This record gives sequence, structure tokens and C-alpha cells, in this order.
Amino acid sequence: MNAATYRAAVVRTPAGPDSIEIVDVPLTAPGPGEVRVEIAAAGVNPVDLGVVNGVFHALGMVHQPEHTGIGWDFAGTIAAVGPGVELAVGTRVAGLVDGFDRDFGPYAEQLVIPAAQLAVVPDGLDLTVAATVPVNALAAAQLLDLLGDAPADGNRLLVTGAAGAVGAYTAALAPERGWRVTGLAREQDEEFVRSLGAEFTAAPERGWDAVADGAALQEAAVALVRDGGAFVGVQPSARPAAERGISVDVVVTHPDGARLGDLLARTAAGELPARVQAVLPLAQAAEAHRAMAKGGVRGRYVLVP
Repeated sequence: MNAATYRAAVVRTPAGPDSIEIVDVPLTAPGPGEVRVEIAAAGVNPVDLGVVNGVFHALGMVHQPEHTGIGWDFAGTIAAVGPGVELAVGTRVAGLVDGFDRDFGPYAEQLVIPAAQLAVVPDGLDLTVAATVPVNALAAAQLLDLLGDAPADGNRLLVTGAAGAVGAYTAALAPERGWRVTGLAREQDEEFVRSLGAEFTAAPERGWDAVADGAALQEAAVALVRDGGAFVGVQPSARPAAERGISVDVVVTHPDGARLGDLLARTAAGELPARVQAVLPLAQAAEAHRAMAKGGVRGRYVLVP
């Protein structure tokens, strides 16, 4: 990177991993309430694959004239601060950028972002690990906000995809809301699911009081909920239809710096899972996307500039 530009991964015409390009982007100064973060690591999430494959362009959610930025969560070090920011240059932080219609993202060397969307990374938590936390941990916490505390007349919660990122955080956090959790996953993941404090099933029966659909099984997961129960999904663009008196909601993950700080602290303390599948250079973003698309990944691919 020279003094005037930085490298970033973008897509011009989304058509899968081969459409990812590394381009030089003009370096900008942070404005009021903003910081510029020198990115140390950026997590690769399923939503990124959707952007690169053109899913959200096809839905009319992206209107960038030149290119679309990639990535949601990241960790790094503050390189510059704008007016009104209390965080100091050199502070280690993590956060997420939400929304789809943007020409920038954390798949980059630098990122300008509102300071309120950031959390300080605790000492002892590696930035590569911290980059895997924001999207998935906040998604789980905000999913549980929609689900609410377990009612007195039924607290059996099935978490689908309990060995995956969002599902694992949901299974670990749900007992605090009074839910008695069973995780649905493949049989080879039983030990991990039980390590979260959940019961385990590979073939669930019907009749759950609630289902948190981390695996995006959609209608198949709604069918597992008892009449009058609750369902919360993870695909905002594809909310399942309500049926049998079931309340159906979908989480839309949004930045929350204060809450992320607590989730990072709990990750650093070993209370919440954080799994890195592999670390790849930014230039190999396409390879990371291809590997994730094959499925069965139990940790996050992380890109480093």
C-alpha cells in the first residue's frame, strides 16, 4: 500500500469466486465519529458467498455503479480517528459492516467505519480469532432477542446447525434466557455440540416449543415446531410462511459495539466458541469462497491482508 491507496477485494459483475478482484482504492480520512482501521483479519461468511454469487444483486439490494465491497466482520488496529472519537490510535478493535449496497468492505487493508460499531478486543484474544466473532455471535444474540425468554409453559428449544457458527453461539447463549437446548447436527459433531452445554440429536422429532434455525432449513424447520410455538430464521430475504399459530421471525444482524464487547470478552474467557478453519491471504479470497461452498466447514476461513 502506498500513501494514497490501499488494496481491497471487490466484485464488478458478480459471478462466483472467479469474479473477485483486488483493486487499489483511494485512502480516505475518517470523518466525525469515525475511525480508520488497519485490517488484520476479516472473516469469510456465507453471506459473502451470496454477494459474490450475485444473490443480492438479483434481489435488487445492490446498486453499486462500479464495484461492490465484500465482507462483514473484521478485527484490526485503529490507524486514524475522526473528530469526537474517544478511542485511541493503536487500539485493537473488532466490528462488523452491515448492509449490501456498498462499495467497501473488510476484505481490504483499511476500513473507515463509525466508532460506535466497534468493540475493543480484549488482551489475549488473537485478532485472527476476534475477526470470527462479530457477525455470528451478534446474530445469535439478536436471534435470541427475537425469541425472547423461555415461556413457563414450554422451554424446549431446537437449534439447527448447532455445530455451525451461528448455531453454536445460539446453543451456548440460549440457556441464559431459560431455554433447554438441544442441538441438531451431524453425528460426528455430537461431542462439540454437547461441549456447548446442549443435548444432541441427529434426527429430531416434531413438537419443539421453539426452533432457532441456524442451518437455514426453512420450512423443514418450521415443521418441527409445535402448534403455537416459535421459529426464528437466519435468512431475512426468505422468511418462511407462518402456519399452525407459530410465530415466525427472522434475524437481521446489525452492529452493536457494546454488546460485541461483552461477546468478545466471553470468547477470550473461553465461555463462547471461536473456531478458525484456516487463514489465507487476501489475494486468495476466491479459494476461501470455493472451500466454504463445499460445505461441512466447522470454523471460519479468515483473510489477512
